[in-house]
Amino acid sequence: MSRYRAHVYRTNTCVTVVNFARPSASAFRDRLLSVMARRGMNQSSFARAVGLDRPTLAQLLSGASPRLPRAETLAAIASACSVSVDWLLGLSQRKQSGIASAGDVMQIEPHDGVPIDDRIFRWMTEAAGSKIRTVPVSFPDLLKTPAVLRHEYQYGAGGAPPRSWERAESRLNYLQQPDTEIEACACVHAIEELAQGRGIWEGLPGHHRIEQIERMATLCHELYPSFRLFLFDRKRCYSVPFSVFGSTRAAVFVGGIHFVFTWTEHIRALVRRFDVLVREAVVQPPDIPAFLMGLTLEPDR
Repeated sequence: MSRYRAHVYRTNTCVTVVNFARPSASAFRDRLLSVMARRGMNQSSFARAVGLDRPTLAQLLSGASPRLPRAETLAAIASACSVSVDWLLGLSQRKQSGIASAGDVMQIEPHDGVPIDDRIFRWMTEAAGSKIRTVPVSFPDLLKTPAVLRHEYQYGAGGAPPRSWERAESRLNYLQQPDTEIEACACVHAIEELAQGRGIWEGLPGHHRIEQIERMATLCHELYPSFRLFLFDRKRCYSVPFSVFGSTRAAVFVGGIHFVFTWTEHIRALVRRFDVLVREAVVQPPDIPAFLMGLTLEPDR
């Protein structure tokens, strides 16, 4: 049991175990202890309630050599405590037992068309103390000047210029605090297009683009290492915009909506994809300021 992940699906007559990935014995022990504490049970009362003998339970709770139970024991604990096997194994943040529905695996959340909308800010604050990883559409909002934000979001929020700019700016300032750890991977071509006034930056006056490049270089220097920006080459690798908020939530942006995942295996898959972008980066965080200040800015067209 220690070498694989187990999903336990119940019907009226049987229990089916499907193996996927490696679970965590220490996570299982921690969550088992939390269930016992929530129910106010000691080892003796919990063992009786679940139908285990005390030596077996004592071994499962041993901090010296934590181990995972057999499949039938795991199923018995999950059933008696009304929690999911995934949650007990530390593979999901959802405690509910039973077969996962599509809504358990993924939710669809709208995007309000403004910088750091209410949902994104809530997910970021919930992940306080954990690393936030993000692949933005262009480059991170927390680095943008008000002029660039207004240019990029001018058609958001129902086709009108976005409202509540003061709130957006205060949130961006909050994300610049030193206790917030953020890694971002952006496409190097998006930065070059900004300097040249091409693509979505066409029509943005040159002095605003110069101001943006200078601000980005300054913040990347001042916020390092709590904020780290990596630039990848889209000719070598590609990514849709997505963010991972600690270990509890990930969101893939598809334009106007987010696909939001809370299952650990999905979050880990996006973390692995993020790590690929980091490894493939052509500009590393310490080199970002020099790279930015070395860009040639095209005049207004």
